[in-house]
Amino acid sequence: MRSPTALIAEDEPALRAELRAHLARLWPELRVVAEAANGLEAIRLLGERVPDVLFLDIEMPGVTGLEVAGHAQGRCHVVFVTAYDEHAVAAFEQGAVDYVLKPFDVARLSLAVRRVEQRIGKSPVDIMAALKQLAADSTPRRYLRWICTSDRDESQLITIDDVCYFQSDTGYTRVVTAQGESLLRSPLKELQDQLDPAVFWQVHRSTIVNANAIAAVARDLRGRLTIRLKDRDEQLPVSEAHAHLFRQM
Repeated sequence: MRSPTALIAEDEPALRAELRAHLARLWPELRVVAEAANGLEAIRLLGERVPDVLFLDIEMPGVTGLEVAGHAQGRCHVVFVTAYDEHAVAAFEQGAVDYVLKPFDVARLSLAVRRVEQRIGKSPVDIMAALKQLAADSTPRRYLRWICTSDRDESQLITIDDVCYFQSDTGYTRVVTAQGESLLRSPLKELQDQLDPAVFWQVHRSTIVNANAIAAVARDLRGRLTIRLKDRDEQLPVSEAHAHLFRQM
């Protein structure tokens, strides 16, 4: 019996690598035969490799994940990969469609793997109803691209990608970059709703970190986690409530 095959379609290289590593542990028999960094590439590889399973990021540049899913309908099993969105999850669950959330939750990914593993050799689930609901519910979400902060008597314009982390500071929010820090005149909770959850992870009640700024995560003898940043000397504690983000480490 041949090994089942998979195609991973995800535009972020680090997330592709992370998903591939998780799959190697959770489903050793699965062979990842190709990876796509955009929708057009995913459609081409679907025809060339004919995988049994497609792990598909919904939001990719160019041709969207929903359009790729339309091409995959009936040809292979589809597991959607998405940042948390209540409308998307509702569509998936109502249609019995498999999905995993970013940042990756190993328990949820394991469930999706077990479900699709049982379906190998059977006809793929009809995903058209879920796709129609997703298309109807989806409105482009625009996240912050830059922020204006205060530093003494001077205002600074900071590109959101340059932020290492945000930290609550008595009604204000500290905005910390590789070059320094300044204050934003709004609370962390208000800011959180405007940040892309796939990039900015809440790791503590008072701290949101840019995932791209993380260099490593250390665990002490008591199992407590601490984040080390690429361009800052300080280390950030991870609270127990948010430790699931790093379960694979």
